[in-house]
Amino acid sequence: MTTQFGKGCHLHLIDGSAFIFRAYHALPPLTRKSDGLPIGAVSGFCNMLQRYISDDHGPDAPTHVAVIFDKGSHTFRNDLYGLYKANREAMPEDLRPQMPLTREATRAFNIACQEIEGFEADDIIATLACQARDLGGRVTIISSDKDLMQLVGGGVEMLDAMKNRRIDVEGVEEKFGVGPDRVVDVQALAGDSVDNVPGAPGIGIKTAALLINEYGDLETLLDRAEEIKQPKRRQTLIEHRAQIELSKRLVQLDCNTPLDFGLDDLEVRDPDPETLLSFLSEMEFRTLSTRIAKALAVEAPVIPDVAPAASEDSAADWPAIAPEAYERVSDMAALQVWIDRILARGYVAIDTETTSLNEMQAELVGISLAVEPGQACYIPLGHREGASDDLFGSDALAEGQLPRDAVLSALRPVLEDAAVLKIGQNMKYDAKIFAGLGLTIAPIDDTMLMSYALNSGIHNHGMDALSERYLAHNPIPIKTLLGTGKSAVTFDKVPIDEAVKYAAEDADITLRLWHMFKPQLHQKQVTTVYETLERPLVPVLARMERHGILVDRDVLSRMSNAFAQKMGGLEAEIHELAGRSFNVGSPKQLGEILFDEMALEGGKKGKTGAYATGADVLEDLATEHELPARVLDWRQLSKLKSTYTDALQDHIDPNTGRVHTSYVQTGASTGRLASTDPNLQNIPVRSEEGRRIREAFVADAGKRLVSLDYSQIELRILAHVAGIDALKQAFRDGLDIHAMTASEMFGVPLDEMTSDVRRRAKAINFGVIYGISGFGLARNLRIPRAEAQGFIDRYFERFPGIRAYMDETVEFAKAHGYVQTLFGRRIHTPEIAAKGPRAGFAKRAAINAPIQGTAADIIRRAMIRMPEAIADLPCKMLLQVHDELLFEAEEDAVDAVITAAREVMEGAADPAVHLDVPLTVDAGSGMNWAEAH
Repeated sequence: MTTQFGKGCHLHLIDGSAFIFRAYHALPPLTRKSDGLPIGAVSGFCNMLQRYISDDHGPDAPTHVAVIFDKGSHTFRNDLYGLYKANREAMPEDLRPQMPLTREATRAFNIACQEIEGFEADDIIATLACQARDLGGRVTIISSDKDLMQLVGGGVEMLDAMKNRRIDVEGVEEKFGVGPDRVVDVQALAGDSVDNVPGAPGIGIKTAALLINEYGDLETLLDRAEEIKQPKRRQTLIEHRAQIELSKRLVQLDCNTPLDFGLDDLEVRDPDPETLLSFLSEMEFRTLSTRIAKALAVEAPVIPDVAPAASEDSAADWPAIAPEAYERVSDMAALQVWIDRILARGYVAIDTETTSLNEMQAELVGISLAVEPGQACYIPLGHREGASDDLFGSDALAEGQLPRDAVLSALRPVLEDAAVLKIGQNMKYDAKIFAGLGLTIAPIDDTMLMSYALNSGIHNHGMDALSERYLAHNPIPIKTLLGTGKSAVTFDKVPIDEAVKYAAEDADITLRLWHMFKPQLHQKQVTTVYETLERPLVPVLARMERHGILVDRDVLSRMSNAFAQKMGGLEAEIHELAGRSFNVGSPKQLGEILFDEMALEGGKKGKTGAYATGADVLEDLATEHELPARVLDWRQLSKLKSTYTDALQDHIDPNTGRVHTSYVQTGASTGRLASTDPNLQNIPVRSEEGRRIREAFVADAGKRLVSLDYSQIELRILAHVAGIDALKQAFRDGLDIHAMTASEMFGVPLDEMTSDVRRRAKAINFGVIYGISGFGLARNLRIPRAEAQGFIDRYFERFPGIRAYMDETVEFAKAHGYVQTLFGRRIHTPEIAAKGPRAGFAKRAAINAPIQGTAADIIRRAMIRMPEAIADLPCKMLLQVHDELLFEAEEDAVDAVITAAREVMEGAADPAVHLDVPLTVDAGSGMNWAEAH
């Protein structure tokens, strides 16, 4: 029986993400025995839900409850500000497949589970809280998220479940210095580094609260900013008004989120024993199943036990990890003892501590070494006087440290000795640090890359995660030493005694992981992948990253100005088309213009009265009217300006004038490299303005940039692995593959081929690789869905080998839990047996992985061979962008570089794999990247 929500009702709103991340970080990793699926976060989440429903809430017992989740990463705030939440770290690989399972768990407990595309969980919570409050009910928000504090008051309070502490109006005032109704004003001024909300530069929470309390609200403060006596603060508020107002829109929760459910749908319901225990049994949660079955007075299912996914090769006789037992090396005699032990052993785990994650700016603070599990030391070199919380401490070196140059001279024979293996976690970073000090560290082993070769697609490969998973040990968190936020310090300010524990522990853990992973490479038949594709790539990437690419700041600045002017022109054009002025960046105002005033068809109005104006809506409307087309152009320019021409200027190294991106080898399960800080692989090239950004990447004086790019490599690999004779022959004959496909599919002779027919074939060729649907192809080609599906069906009929390859790949993934590239790289597919919407994604990913992974392996092989091939030429390899390699060469050496590099790239698959189709490479050169490619 449903109770109508009203006075006397009590709504509990649970922040689902907070529960998930708390569960993920609080518990050791677990995997499902039957298939290796990560389930640790799901286990913790279920335990938290079970404790919640079994608690006696007393007078605070809910009549209605819901767990609220984030649907996706892109929301309307990203449309307002392209860099919103841009600083957020990527979700851990082993957590990603668990996210949909937490939704299933919520429904299994018979608790309402809600999420809405385009809106954050906080907006849904805000809307429900306001609705409940307006109807006279009480609301408890179970979360500690500061953004939700703006909702507190009038019957709404928060509960920090971690601390079992209620947050009322007084608690909000204690946190922000203002009442809940002014929290957004304070946040707009202070900004938020976590969510990348810009705020007002130099103004923190305390100052913001003082200003708001003095002037009453943000709008009044900004209108009266010229009255502020302090010059810098006055100037900041005046100059950054637009940024502050944008920040308020970003932090203001939307209490009018369109919901497709009501409060009455959230009434508390008892769990159905059969449904709940069936889910727990599927997850293989034996202990929890037994406990819940007892509480429900039913028989518990028989489930095999689940244990932490620890390696069978872990040594039971290793001593426990004890940071207090590590040695501090403070004299040369003690250092020599460690060097002698390293030479006798033939290997050493090594780690560096520095002042920055940016290797080009970092200063060496200390070195840690380990030769046996439990036996590790730390050599402090650059710790400064002053406590760790003293931001203005002395710059003098702390006592009891050896001279850096003396230590490096003593270690040089070990670091450069080919007979001594240097073991590290993310060794590329340490190699770059040592390279900056004139040392070449070789040979190396890297536990992060070993883990990646062994378990790509199963979990992430950071040291803390590996330690927890395989050693059942939680390392000392770096934030306990450095602090967080604006009060954080660099490692040189950490007291040496604390640094010894932290740094030596890293070396000890790395050595233990190496002992575990090394034999597993052979056991799991991935030694070749590690030894030929991962380990030798480290020094290649390190050299590329240290050299960097020259970027012309003036060109970027001019582009930013040009984009701003063009945006202004587009705004004027848009206003003229609309017949009046309005905020082009406001989806709400745009919707009113398009659908109320211009009466265009297709407007979808939510309960709040706001229309959807996402890119998909505007793209459909752009075929009917110029205004939405111009808005799309404006949005594209806005993103190019904020994400590239403005942001790239901040990444130019002041000492080199170059941008030094960092490549992540473990960033994608398929083997594709990821570019970070900054990401140079996502610079758009489909639009003229996007392509122009590459003009800012230039060659040094007397040199040229040289680009070599594989031609249609993934289609060639598909033709090979699927055994499609017609496609293979076309590639051998050097035909226009898209025209050939169109001719084969549509029966059109090549000499009568039209550009439209070829374009359709091209869309199908590339779409099939990525498992495109009829709906997706229809949108790409702007044709009816039935016609698009007909094209896809005809494609599979004409090339039956593709369907056979897809089916065989999915069956292999289901049978083995992974797929393979042609070079033996294993890409695990833990979700391949999933049901529902996840099943389609998992199958498409499994089908594409061997193709994309093989292409990634081929360019890795080319990069590894390249240094030797161009060793005698005056050039350097600078960048890898998907299927392209970019070089900087002396002007008179361009042709020789193209010849040498093309030979390496076109022969990169041999002799390991003999492809049935040739690899071809397009080449070009120019003063800048745009000219070269």
